[in-house]
Amino acid sequence: MKDVDFGNARPEGAAEEAAMSAAARGVARTLRRASLSPAEPALIAAGLDFAAVTLALSIAVLLERPGAFAPGDAFGAAGQGLAVVCLVRAARGYRLAALRRFGRGLGLLWLAALLAWGAGRAFGLGPARPWALLALPPLLGAPARALSAVLSGWVRDFGLTERRAVIVGGGPEAERLIAGLAANPDNDIRVCGLFDDRADGRAAPVIAGIPRLGTTRELLAFARAAEIDMLIIALPLAATARIREILAPLSVLPLDIRLSTYSADMEFRRGAGDGLRALGARPLGDRGAILKRAVDLLGASLALLLLAVPMALVALAIRLESRGPALFRQPRHGFNHRPIPVWKFRSMYAEACDPAARRIVTRDDPRVTRVGRFIRKYSIDELPQLFNVLRGELSLVGPRPHAVVALTSQQIAFAEIVDGYAARHRMRPGMTGWAQIEGWRGEVDDPEKLRRRFEHDLYYIENWSLGFDLRILLLTPFRLLNQRGAY
Repeated sequence: MKDVDFGNARPEGAAEEAAMSAAARGVARTLRRASLSPAEPALIAAGLDFAAVTLALSIAVLLERPGAFAPGDAFGAAGQGLAVVCLVRAARGYRLAALRRFGRGLGLLWLAALLAWGAGRAFGLGPARPWALLALPPLLGAPARALSAVLSGWVRDFGLTERRAVIVGGGPEAERLIAGLAANPDNDIRVCGLFDDRADGRAAPVIAGIPRLGTTRELLAFARAAEIDMLIIALPLAATARIREILAPLSVLPLDIRLSTYSADMEFRRGAGDGLRALGARPLGDRGAILKRAVDLLGASLALLLLAVPMALVALAIRLESRGPALFRQPRHGFNHRPIPVWKFRSMYAEACDPAARRIVTRDDPRVTRVGRFIRKYSIDELPQLFNVLRGELSLVGPRPHAVVALTSQQIAFAEIVDGYAARHRMRPGMTGWAQIEGWRGEVDDPEKLRRRFEHDLYYIENWSLGFDLRILLLTPFRLLNQRGAY
């Protein structure tokens, strides 16, 4: 189905590249894809362990009681398999370094299976005699653990789980930090470039093999154009005022911000004493991001299955009432302030559509069709954004994505009203959010309304949890009945 054209899907992309040096643009183009989280291969390994142990326990029961295998036995085996995964995780058996050690990992899996079997027997679960258990978990677990070892070694050796970092500062502190990282074999931090405000005569173009990409004025554009994970400030600890000055405009970025406190006896390990003092953190950690993405994929898929027929009827009603496509897309700010194309049902006459959202919709707006008024009132026009969720551009829950050229009724840009407005883009935007649940939806005809939305968005970002997301999802259908401000 053809959509209304909205021009360049990334109107700010060219401006961002223009704000960077040629060296920074070249590096940014090599960092278009995000690195993997260590939690991803860990989840695969946990799934393989679960399958191996569950199958081993099920076979043991079948061998002990041929022809008497019941559904309860399958559920019991699955429960014990889950317990094994929890035990291995508690023993830190799913860290990348541990997964690469095949023999130790297989032994840990076997020991966890025996413990789970002993606990299950207290409730009458699993085989009564452990003879099969002594052979089956190692036999079935060996292929699973071998695959996990190969996978974890592959992603580590190819640097797929590295933490990409840039350094602010180019003096002796930066040189010591780079040397310390390079000397440590367990380091997973890769420094991609340096940003140094000193004059060209004082700032070396390359330090310890790392290129200088520009000044801190160019850093914001680089961090939005490239997929990086960490910003390290390598300045003298006494330069407190300068560090604060640098941090002020960078607080809107979804990055881990660290202050280098490197010394020779410090190790560089993820989540441990890595010689970097935390000054700021991403809203979601590795596991939180994966969990949220899993909920998005499951929820969006189920919603599309349930709503396929109603959505088709809405599209038909739109086409029958007025000429033009049923769908259109609009550029809005997404994660890290990057423009994304957001899908919606067309609620206006095709010739009156305003993809750039330069003129907001008001009560009794003549541009809105009869069908459009109904679907806008109940936010039905937002349902095609479920496809944006599947594509990873939106989440089910998050700050609502505003138009790239977002203006109030008084034609004032949102960024001019709220200081640090882009901080709401530190998390992937959502179809629904905390601000909407609290009643801050619809027309922005008062700067105070925007400020309240912003406050609620920041509260959500800083207090995210899976329970918070589920609460918002459960409340959303009831809040849609409140039509105040929805035109």
